[in-house]
Amino acid sequence: MPSKTQLSMLLLSGVFFAVPAYAIDDHFTVRLGAAWLDADNEVSGRTQFNGEDFEFKEDFDFGEQELVPRLDGQFHFSERNRIVFNYFSYDKDQRATLGEDLSFDDITIPAGSFAQAETDFQSASLLYDFAVVETPTTSFGLQLGAQYAKLEGRLFAESGSDRYDTRATEDGYAPVAGARLTVAPNEHWRFEVQGQYLDADWGNFGDYDGSLGRASATVEYRFTPTFGVFAGYDWFRLDVEREGGDGVIGLDQRFRGPTAGVTFAF
Repeated sequence: MPSKTQLSMLLLSGVFFAVPAYAIDDHFTVRLGAAWLDADNEVSGRTQFNGEDFEFKEDFDFGEQELVPRLDGQFHFSERNRIVFNYFSYDKDQRATLGEDLSFDDITIPAGSFAQAETDFQSASLLYDFAVVETPTTSFGLQLGAQYAKLEGRLFAESGSDRYDTRATEDGYAPVAGARLTVAPNEHWRFEVQGQYLDADWGNFGDYDGSLGRASATVEYRFTPTFGVFAGYDWFRLDVEREGGDGVIGLDQRFRGPTAGVTFAF
């Protein structure tokens, strides 16, 4: 029969080595929500004419913030191994109307003429995440996977009987690297930050050079082990240039804003 000392040691070892009930051990987690995003855009260009170099930069915006869908989650299939995914979509248009006639030389653009710009940007990634640090309450992982990005733009203008309508779509994919930190200080709260980066030269983005970056921070409250709510902040940046026969045109597009939604875990 074990002595009292042996029993005491067994009980103490159970206390020190037991896994807390709030351990980061969900097998599958998905967060469904939305982001209230603001977009900053800058178009730039470089060209040469008659032996002289010309450059321009022009800022433009799409007005008020836009509510857009957001999805992310992970499949935790072994102690240190995860599959992490996320999806984001931004679709916005802005219309400008001329309040009065505008004349130059012998051309007059009448009041009421308008121009409308539309942009649709989508980003999705699928990453393998290896936890360099994995404890019941803290996990730090390094990520490597693939990122898909699609940018579609349209410009429509109308002046009297004259109309102008053009659109362009570009998409591609590339390897992406990232990192993740998750902390669960108790059974209800979880904190997570992530960041990813890709270089357009790594993938099949055609004539484009540049990069895409993403960072997010999330605070989550679990009502039960399988259901909770979250809030956070997302930041994206698409900074690309395309070289053509007459020069280089660039687009620097940034999205940022708060996020919120619900979490399901199994």
